[in-house]
Amino acid sequence: MATSYVTIPPESPYFQRRWLGLVFIGISVIVISVDNTIVNVALPSIARELNASTTDLQWMVDAYVLVFAALLLTMGTLGDRIGRKRALQAGLVLFGVGSLAAAVAPSIGVLTLTRAFLGIAGALMLPATLSTISATFPPLERPQAIASWASIFGLGVGIGPVLGGFLVQNFGWHAIFLVNLPVIAVALIGGQMYLGDTKEPDAPPPDILGSVLSIAGLFALIYGIIEAGVVGWGEANVLIALAAAAILLVIFAVWEARIPNPMLPLSFFRNPAFTGANVTLTLLTFGLFGAVFFIPQFLQSVLGYPTFLAGLMIVPLAVALTIASNQSARVSKRLGTKRTVVLGVCIAGTSFLYQSLIYSTGTTYFPWVFIAQIFQAGGIGIAVSPATTAIMSSVPVTKAGVGSAMNDTTRQLGGALGIAVLGAVATSIYLSQVAPLASQLTPEVYAEVAAGLQTAISPQTRALIDPALADQVALTAKVAFMDGMKRAFLVGALVMYGAAAFAWFVLPDVVKRAQPVRVGAESEPTS
Repeated sequence: MATSYVTIPPESPYFQRRWLGLVFIGISVIVISVDNTIVNVALPSIARELNASTTDLQWMVDAYVLVFAALLLTMGTLGDRIGRKRALQAGLVLFGVGSLAAAVAPSIGVLTLTRAFLGIAGALMLPATLSTISATFPPLERPQAIASWASIFGLGVGIGPVLGGFLVQNFGWHAIFLVNLPVIAVALIGGQMYLGDTKEPDAPPPDILGSVLSIAGLFALIYGIIEAGVVGWGEANVLIALAAAAILLVIFAVWEARIPNPMLPLSFFRNPAFTGANVTLTLLTFGLFGAVFFIPQFLQSVLGYPTFLAGLMIVPLAVALTIASNQSARVSKRLGTKRTVVLGVCIAGTSFLYQSLIYSTGTTYFPWVFIAQIFQAGGIGIAVSPATTAIMSSVPVTKAGVGSAMNDTTRQLGGALGIAVLGAVATSIYLSQVAPLASQLTPEVYAEVAAGLQTAISPQTRALIDPALADQVALTAKVAFMDGMKRAFLVGALVMYGAAAFAWFVLPDVVKRAQPVRVGAESEPTS
């Protein structure tokens, strides 16, 4: 029989081996974080083999993000009810099943369905990892444990494109899903041996209506943001989705405020640490995902580096994010949560401002892009971990899954917003600067150039252009892309500085837990 606790008691072998258990939590986390980015480099291969259109590929990528983000809050509360270890182990099994199904998918439609299934599994896993840390580590150790969690997540995001490029080049796109299986096996075995189970004692009945409203509202919100980044903010489907999201989430808030046992107690938002850290994390990931969206394209389309080398050039960003996240607990111990978060956000904002000024068609990777990545990722890494700790420390241990789910949801929301908003800013500049080419090109070729924000101008399009104009068109497209990116980075800098000001005025110097629970206090074991 399994035994579950409110927190892992000090005499438990799981408590004594908690740092070893953290290793297997980290392995579980890296499965999810790598999957966020590894599929992107395989898109051309998938398109060729499965005869997929650009729209098909977009839905295949977005299916994971949409389902994952929409289910996080519900799955976080489910983990509190059934046990966090149980939720993590079940999610790992489901992720393995989904990965195998994706690897053998015979069509793009089946692959899209398996990606949605992976989103369900990931949503079950991720909140369970962070809430298990919160319920296992005592308060003095928790910041360092969460810093390790954040550093591993950042590393996974960074190595995803490189690992994906290697696997696709040598084994085909199926390998990017098959590689999950041995990692999941290690996480399952290690988690079973070294992680204790914790849960909410005397959990109230599930909030079914609240779950339905939150899933529908978050799905509509993330869908609307993703679509806005593709077709623009004024399109009917975007406006309908955002309006539906607003209505559903307002109804959700009203419902949660009225029922005695809500899945998301709105009283949490009265705590400035919870609200301030969640908003700050949203704006931080806004900047991080926006940067990761632009830099690989700049390296390939403007500076002319091949795909795999461009992927390797992103590794310093991942390494800096990992190191800074891991060291942030020490910085926070000296400066305090608020000052550490503000410092990190200001460093990231200054990196954005630097990038909005220095890039040109003659920019070299080293030192200019390299320096920008180090400071940008370093600043974000310094801020993310203490902000996450503030969230987890401001909710009771019994609701750790809810706190973790909110943390994860704000990350997904911020990332989707960053790509959509900064992408829209860059697109508007790009289109305005390539507009004069319309009089020099055929309508078909101009349409290709105007749609080429992500690749500047492809060799296929260049072959259709009058050779006397080809160099001029290519240069115009490159400069337009770069200027759009620089304007987006300027907007990113303003957002970062705004986030720093918000954190300074809202985050408290000392984060207090909503309902203290003595670490090591044991609930009655439940089988």
